[in-house]
Amino acid sequence: MPITGRDIVYSVLRHEETPRPVWLPLAGVHAGKLKGYSAREVYQNTDKLFSALLETNKIYNPDGQILLFDLQLEAEILGCDLLWEEEGPPCVNSHPLGKTQDIPTTKIKNTDGRLPMVLEVARRMKEAVGDKTALYGLYCGPFTLASHLRGTQLFRDMRSNPEYVERLMAFTTEIALQMSQHYLDAGVDVIVPVDPVVSQISPDSFRRFCSGPYTRIFEFLREKGAFSSFFVCGNATHIIELMCQTGPDSLSIDENVNMPNAKIITDRYNIAIGGNIPLTSIMLFGNQQDNMKYTIDLIDSFDSIKNLIIAPGCDMPYQIPIENAIAVSHAVLETEQARGMVANYALSDIDIEITLPDYENLDKPLVEVFTLDSTACAACTYMWGVAQDAKKNYGDRIDVVEWRYNSLENIARTRKMAVKQLPSLYINGEMKYSSIIPNQDELFGLIENFLK
Repeated sequence: MPITGRDIVYSVLRHEETPRPVWLPLAGVHAGKLKGYSAREVYQNTDKLFSALLETNKIYNPDGQILLFDLQLEAEILGCDLLWEEEGPPCVNSHPLGKTQDIPTTKIKNTDGRLPMVLEVARRMKEAVGDKTALYGLYCGPFTLASHLRGTQLFRDMRSNPEYVERLMAFTTEIALQMSQHYLDAGVDVIVPVDPVVSQISPDSFRRFCSGPYTRIFEFLREKGAFSSFFVCGNATHIIELMCQTGPDSLSIDENVNMPNAKIITDRYNIAIGGNIPLTSIMLFGNQQDNMKYTIDLIDSFDSIKNLIIAPGCDMPYQIPIENAIAVSHAVLETEQARGMVANYALSDIDIEITLPDYENLDKPLVEVFTLDSTACAACTYMWGVAQDAKKNYGDRIDVVEWRYNSLENIARTRKMAVKQLPSLYINGEMKYSSIIPNQDELFGLIENFLK
């Protein structure tokens, strides 16, 4: 009997030797593009989501496949208003705990919100492709969910009222366990809490607020006989080892992390690692050769392909050219052939001239926030949210601007500024916060130093 993609996923998550890495396209809203559906349509209609996922399976031939990449699903059920995008997942637009320190008691049932749609699609996909493709069930991790409920106040709470944060995390961890069980009941193979805001906190904060909850989540999944992955977008370099210590079967990381270096750590714990093809500079704006070459170079950068999963850095942008994702697929599934095809190819470069502000002679402080996209990246949402809090407080006394890493011009600007991590916050051209979300009091204190 031939080896299926699901077999390879299972082997990698059991930490066995495999003939090649796993191929895991993170086609969330991008799946809709394959059928001509908007993000809003594909995340609100059962038949359209199912049809889009089948098309993704047919075109990209994945070993593992996500059902959707919507970290707002649980937040919506718990009372957050959503702002819907046509080419991106929805984003949270209100925070029900923003002005209260209550702890909810709600439980998420399989009949709540859009969850029936997701679970029905999971069951259909299991029947349609489950014999050859491992299904991944993603949900919002407890710290990011706490951020959705509390808003930017959560980062002030971590210092002024950490006991409240612990109680809120206890609640959101229960939500995580409920979501895990709902996915398991629908036949999902790999359960994935996705917690991008975790990358924006210190190791000490991770130990206090996240280590216990995540250890509990992965112990629960192990007791259920299920596979797991701990997905943290953003620069999680400083917490990779702490993530390993919570006991997942695999980690998923984005392009902010040096994956070969991270794999040295995950190999010590015998944990699989997945990532991290750049979403915009390679997958969105590169060509087929760029995508194939980058993927081959990434695979070749590891001493061993054991415990290795190749995937985009995070949720694939809607407009990624189909041929680019096919090129990544080919590089993983037919590595030797692809290596020959790009043996003499050099990655293309972005040649756009950018003029930076005259930071030494500004009329007023300029706060610049460099993000992947604050409407699609939760960590970016809250970095930008704190900057907007500053704008509300200081009004016309400061200027605030966001530079999203989703256009060639902004990629060139980010590189010219030598921004190493996203999201980052600069004041008058000086980096002040790099992949760490400030609490409001700290940021306001810094801005005061720049006011004339």
